[in-house]
Amino acid sequence: MKTYLAVYYLIQFCGHSWIFTNMTARLLFFGKDSFADTFYSIGLVMQACQLLSVLELLHILTGVEQQLLLPKFFQVTERLVILFLVITSQEEVQSKCIVCLLFFLWNLWDVIRYPYLLLSAVGIDYSTMTWLNHTLWIPVQPLSLLAEVYTVYESLPYFETRGTFCYTMSLPFAVSIYFPYILKVYLVILPAGKVPLKTMYMLVTSGKVLG
Repeated sequence: MKTYLAVYYLIQFCGHSWIFTNMTARLLFFGKDSFADTFYSIGLVMQACQLLSVLELLHILTGVEQQLLLPKFFQVTERLVILFLVITSQEEVQSKCIVCLLFFLWNLWDVIRYPYLLLSAVGIDYSTMTWLNHTLWIPVQPLSLLAEVYTVYESLPYFETRGTFCYTMSLPFAVSIYFPYILKVYLVILPAGKVPLKTMYMLVTSGKVLG
């Protein structure tokens, strides 16, 4: 299982490193013009990495990884919701600078997190990587939360105009699903759930709680 985990973390690290390097290079060469087609350049790899992260839930459920399930479940699902339902479904949102910032923050954290987990899986304790893993999240996670909330907020007018994911079902009584309302509720749940759960998760993994 250590070999499997090491390979998994290595694949994720390679994917997120490619995204991070690609975004950084495009920003340096093209500046603000890179925002327009950043999603088209890295979107497919981003989607693959986030879909692959669902395996992390299975790792916890099967005992392969010793982590808290609820914070990990919230982390994985929030990214899937924002990436696939909010960003991918609305082409106008994909070119906004807030999406580039969000992807940058996600991958900045992941290019530190996955090497740390990789080294831990093979039994190597690298103090610098450990320090980065347990400190970088302090500024990155609140910024990521703000970027996620603003991305959802920016997408609302497009969902309201186009009626994407809005349905009316004919059951014994008519049931209407208006997706913008769901997103507005999600805007409240997102910070309310992410902040305490993520703080608990990082404290536990850093040994401040379980130690």
